[in-house]
Amino acid sequence: MMSKSYTNLLDLASGNFPIMGREKKRLPRVMTVAGVISELDDDQANSVTSEGPSSVVQDRIIIVANQLPIKAKRRPDNKGWSFSWDEDSLLWQLKDGLPEDMEVLYVGSLQVDVDSSEQDDVSQLLLERFKCVPAFLPKEILSKFYHGFCKQQLWPLFHYMLPFSATHGGRFDRSLWEAYVAANKIFSQRVIEVINPDDDFLWIHDYHLMVLPTFLRRRFTRLRMGFFLHSPFPSSEIYRTLPVREEILKALLNSDLIGFHTFDYARHFLSCCSRMLGLEYQSKRGYIGLEYFGRTVGIKIMPVGIHMGQMESVLRLADKDWRVQELKRQFEGKVVLLGVDDMDIFKGVNLKLLAMEQMLRQHPKWQGRAVFVQIANPARGGGKDLEEIQDEIRECCKRINDCFGQQNYEPIVFIDRPVSLTERAAYYTIAECVVVTAVRDGMNLTPYEYVVCRQGTSGSDYSTETNGPQKSMLVISEFMGCSPSLSGAMRVNPWNIEATAEALNEAISMADAEKQLRHEKHYKYVSTHDVAYWSKSFFQDMERTCKDHFRKRCWGIGLGFGFRVVALDPNFKKLSIDAIVAEYSRSKRRAILLDYDGTVMPQTSIDKTPSNQVISIIDSLCDDVRNTVFVVSGRGRESLGNWFSSCDKLGIAAEHGYFMRWSADKDWENCGQGSDFGWIQIAEPVMKLYTEATDGSSIETKESALVWHHQDADPDFGCSQAKELLDHLESVLANEPVAVKSGQFIVEVKPQGVSKGVVAEKIFTSMANAGRRADFVLCIGDDRSDEDMFEIIGNAVSSGVLSSNTSVFACTVGQKPSKAKYYLDDTTEVINMLEALAEVSDISSPPESP
Repeated sequence: MMSKSYTNLLDLASGNFPIMGREKKRLPRVMTVAGVISELDDDQANSVTSEGPSSVVQDRIIIVANQLPIKAKRRPDNKGWSFSWDEDSLLWQLKDGLPEDMEVLYVGSLQVDVDSSEQDDVSQLLLERFKCVPAFLPKEILSKFYHGFCKQQLWPLFHYMLPFSATHGGRFDRSLWEAYVAANKIFSQRVIEVINPDDDFLWIHDYHLMVLPTFLRRRFTRLRMGFFLHSPFPSSEIYRTLPVREEILKALLNSDLIGFHTFDYARHFLSCCSRMLGLEYQSKRGYIGLEYFGRTVGIKIMPVGIHMGQMESVLRLADKDWRVQELKRQFEGKVVLLGVDDMDIFKGVNLKLLAMEQMLRQHPKWQGRAVFVQIANPARGGGKDLEEIQDEIRECCKRINDCFGQQNYEPIVFIDRPVSLTERAAYYTIAECVVVTAVRDGMNLTPYEYVVCRQGTSGSDYSTETNGPQKSMLVISEFMGCSPSLSGAMRVNPWNIEATAEALNEAISMADAEKQLRHEKHYKYVSTHDVAYWSKSFFQDMERTCKDHFRKRCWGIGLGFGFRVVALDPNFKKLSIDAIVAEYSRSKRRAILLDYDGTVMPQTSIDKTPSNQVISIIDSLCDDVRNTVFVVSGRGRESLGNWFSSCDKLGIAAEHGYFMRWSADKDWENCGQGSDFGWIQIAEPVMKLYTEATDGSSIETKESALVWHHQDADPDFGCSQAKELLDHLESVLANEPVAVKSGQFIVEVKPQGVSKGVVAEKIFTSMANAGRRADFVLCIGDDRSDEDMFEIIGNAVSSGVLSSNTSVFACTVGQKPSKAKYYLDDTTEVINMLEALAEVSDISSPPESP
């Protein structure tokens, strides 16, 4: 059943949204091929699905983010605007890592409010001079989008703050979600105006635009699109409290590559996909990928870096700036610890002040000597929680200074104003240690900037050439994205005030030689893993992930945020009932092999007994003397024999072919290589151990096999236990004549040489030996065990068991990668197809073939 928010998108995408505001004049579309793009809607017929790239290739990437890397201010005469690049913006800096000949176009909003009468002129100016396309959000949407859903819902939740009450975290407000979707739609419209879908790359940034991929993928099924999340991604226990959790996950999965700063964030995202969408990831040759309807969605783990060129330029100014000398005089004879943070409830500024207080109390030698300078950048948001933190910080500063202050000495220097990068670099230069104790932070580049500033630049007053080896110390929270990269830093749990205080003392007490070694290690990493390295790596992975886009057949299915693109091999086609009926009618000797569960019986069905309709269809097929019909299943022979007892001429292969019966009046054949089941005494106790330790797991005992099921266990724990069990069983059964295999939520031990492929080969060979070599083969299955049958069919043709003229229909159930060449969507389509074949058999009664 679709949730309400799915249907919301249907209205939003068609423009039926009460607060969308008036339509804006469209920019001239920049294209390298001719084409007209209409407004975005949900009509799938409007999707651009060209079968190959355009003949004219133009290397270009479109960067989409909430804000453009542009500074804007009113002209002094109040007539028009003055624009310039914001060189502190990551979006501007990342260009350094892209190919030199690649054109970069930006789409985003401005930080200023532009009157509607000026928007067209501003748009034209920014496009021509800066290659920027502004997205103007109506005030009513902007407020609910940014200050509402982004800052009140997503930002706290992604930083592990649950909405326990209306005053703590806030309640979910659907109107804010609708504004978020509406804003993303406006961004999509701006992208559509300028994109060439066959040639352009698209790179979307951060949590403000997480549903944008769905709007764009709906229109351009082969668009090469990446997304990078600059904030943390919470664990599944936190994330699944979000009422629109699946909508956002599915929207992100419409990207080709999804990037995170750390493995923890990626792992949380993958866990959410597993628990909520049933998707499993695979790691191949170092790359992580999610299989999603035939597409492989890449997962990129790469922390962002700083812009080395910008920092070195600032240092050349800061080294000569009077501010450095002034700070040296101000803190002469003192040991300076420095904190630089945005005023935010998650930065842990109050916690580091408490740690400083504790250090002064526990280590009196630092009283009068150690100074903590805290620079607090202006808050980007507001709210009661932030006000409480600010009040606590001010009270804490006053208390510490009153308690430990002396004449000409204040242990806490709190700077509550905007500080330029040049002045910040001066503070970095004179600080003995930088302390960052965020309780949760996506990345935080403050430690990187500090390390570079302590290194100095060649020829400066603070370079290694004049002062010898440089040194620096970092005390950082283990809950930040940069923490794994800075292995020489002293990592702390900021909530543990005593441990943080001891880390501060150890950091400033450490021997210079140790500080130098740690500094060198950090500088080597920071200087080589800069923003250019990050963007180059992400772009290369996006190219690799998208390389097969124009080789596959793609089409979109689903409504609202349930929309996704199915991508399949060109040779993988949906089975046409008309085509198979035509071949069936012409053929004389047919082999029909049917899996049971998931093929003629839905996997979700609790009662596995075949319906009267299925029995009737199979009976009709069996009554046709031209047909050899088999049910090939992993189920036991007793249940299959009872269910199909009325189908006298039906062949049954039970337990993947260990037992086989050609018809009801024939005896069961044992097709295994031996009858020694002593291995059960070894395998069963091991399985019981894992069953007792894994809630929701169970053991199925067959005549020839043991199967451990974990579909009802916790997804992560069940999968982990299955891998352990597989290794354990392979070890203890190494000398036994059995095969240990894993499948969909199962680990199975069965005799060697038993598979559905062997069954298919035996049927084809038996028919050929009887002079009835099949000229029509239909083989249908839905899971990994059925792939053996599909593979054998190809081998049978090449070996001569089947004629090269044989009409072969190897068909899997569900649109997924398979060795079969055809697919049907579900069991209903399978039954409809079999019914069509049965009708052909019912109206024709030919003599039995020789």
